Amino acid sequence: MKSAVETLNPTRVRLTVEVPFEELKPSLDAAYKKINQQVTVPGFRKGKIPARVIDQRFGRGSVLEEAINDALPKFYTEAVSEGELNVLGQPDVDITEFNDGQDLKFTAEVDIRPEIVIPDYSGIEVTVDALEVSDEDIDKSLEQLRERFASTSTVERAAAEGDVVVLDLEASVGGEVLEDGVAKGISYTIGSGQLLEGIDEAVTGLEAGGTATFDSELKGGSAAGKTSSVKVDVTSVQARELPELDDDFAQLASEFDTLEELRADSVKRLENMKRYDQATQAQEKVLDALLELVEVPMPEKLLADEIQTRKHNLEHHQFPAMGLDWDTFLEREGKTAEEHDAELGAQATKGIKTQFILDELVSKEQLSVNQEELTEHLMRRAASSGMSPDQFAQAVVEGGQVPMLVGEVARGKALAVVVEAAKVTDTNGETVDLDDEVEDESAVTVEAGSDEEPAATDEAATSVEDAAEATSDKV
Repeated sequence: MKSAVETLNPTRVRLTVEVPFEELKPSLDAAYKKINQQVTVPGFRKGKIPARVIDQRFGRGSVLEEAINDALPKFYTEAVSEGELNVLGQPDVDITEFNDGQDLKFTAEVDIRPEIVIPDYSGIEVTVDALEVSDEDIDKSLEQLRERFASTSTVERAAAEGDVVVLDLEASVGGEVLEDGVAKGISYTIGSGQLLEGIDEAVTGLEAGGTATFDSELKGGSAAGKTSSVKVDVTSVQARELPELDDDFAQLASEFDTLEELRADSVKRLENMKRYDQATQAQEKVLDALLELVEVPMPEKLLADEIQTRKHNLEHHQFPAMGLDWDTFLEREGKTAEEHDAELGAQATKGIKTQFILDELVSKEQLSVNQEELTEHLMRRAASSGMSPDQFAQAVVEGGQVPMLVGEVARGKALAVVVEAAKVTDTNGETVDLDDEVEDESAVTVEAGSDEEPAATDEAATSVEDAAEATSDKV
């Protein structure tokens, strides 16, 4: 086999490949064998039909076509290897010349990873929010804690903002009650904005047994995006009572004996949260500054495929879950189709550019990923996916996604190197030390209804380690 590489632009090449006919023999043999298993010829046992009979009965052309389909991926891969190319995506292949008994000639155009020069990034400077916890922040935190321990009691009066009402709902479109538009016994806090638009005004002032009708645009279900007439019946009005903010409440809601101790712990937790916010801001701003520094040629086909993939995920995965279509989605976002496409294109461009730059930094800085780092990453991804660590690890291995996760960890380490080299100051002009140890944010004081993530069992941890070992040659 002979191959040559022609550079079309910084991100795309054309491979010209010439394969002697004799090198197609293994694929021709495989083609005859495959056809042998698929067809029946009287007088011959299945799988034992001579090649000449297959040629006579089904045509030599069908055999050659099958052989070429089998051979092309192999010869394309060899040409890529010979050219030492880092290809992206699938090639556009064109058979330029082929006749029985003669050489096979074909071309393959494909995107390649562009060559990137990483300049000195040690001069990057960014500013993040100052680490300040105000009395208002503390009061808001404690008020949210009170809300979690609120109790309700049925009252015989008109419903007002902040009350909990128990409702029966019936939605109609064009005078017809929707099959999925009936719900009974729904508890709703007036003013929370967590149900239908217009419902607050409809139920405010109603007592138990009261009825109202209002119009509202449905956000989900079979009539998503349509204006519906909604009948609401109030079956109960309940007043919410917040506990007093005192030492008794501190003992109820936390491990502390006094309100002063609870307040001090709230300050500590808010400071930790703001430190995390600082770190997140620093990463985002340093990355943006790095993207400005580096020139990255963009592979057009790769970008187009990425945009199409994002639109496909929206239309076929996210929209059905939210009961949306393109028209209702764009209306909700307040954008035209052109504006949304431009925004999606900018996001896809930034994502591709970020990956190229960080991958180049991984190579330049000779960064590697050990099994402990991969395991920790898998555990975090499992928690965010709602799966147990062992289930997530098994899905990752079965889906062949371990190398992808290795790449994610490596790119995270590359960005950390740049952040460490950058000068980060807060809005007060103080230098921010992102190496300061921040206590685990999950160590909350609330015992009831805690959002803490469950600790992984030994079995789950072992499963994750097994997943890490599955890619040990890539780490």
